Amino acid sequence: MNVLAFLIPVSVTLGLVGLAAFIWSLRAGQYDDPDGDQARALSDLHDEAPAKPR
Repeated sequence: MNVLAFLIPVSVTLGLVGLAAFIWSLRAGQYDDPDGDQARALSDLHDEAPAKPR
């Protein structure tokens, strides 16, 4: 039972640290890629036709 008194606060703290890191990365613009979005929208690399068997 003493182990749980130690592990629960540690796990909650680690979860909050992970959440804070995720929010920081969102605000820092780590997931923004407008050039990549443009390239994927205009690319014909992945068309709707299935690949031909070799």
